[in-house]
Amino acid sequence: MDFDIKKGWFKNIEGDALKDLMKEIFGDTEQEGDALVASYGVLSRIEVRVLAKDKLEIVTVSREGPLGDDEVLDSKRRLNAFAERATGFDSKARMKRAQKKAKEGKL
Repeated sequence: MDFDIKKGWFKNIEGDALKDLMKEIFGDTEQEGDALVASYGVLSRIEVRVLAKDKLEIVTVSREGPLGDDEVLDSKRRLNAFAERATGFDSKARMKRAQKKAKEGKL
């Protein structure tokens, strides 16, 4: 899914800063072409791409099999913390922006 990056926020994630942020939150992070890839908890793959100075793509793949509630919650919290620190928008603001785009037919 694509997320908007707050105006002027890109300076916080350019260069190696985004990879360092992923390492801090998810652990081992690898560069695969133009994407940064990690895994954490129930998320077997977390793929992040900077599409533009105002747009970030985050794609996740969940692990197969039984998933514990605590592990799911922890993974979701980590992903939300990453998205907030990478985009400058908290989860509520990201949701409002996505709803607005959906109403405008831009999703």
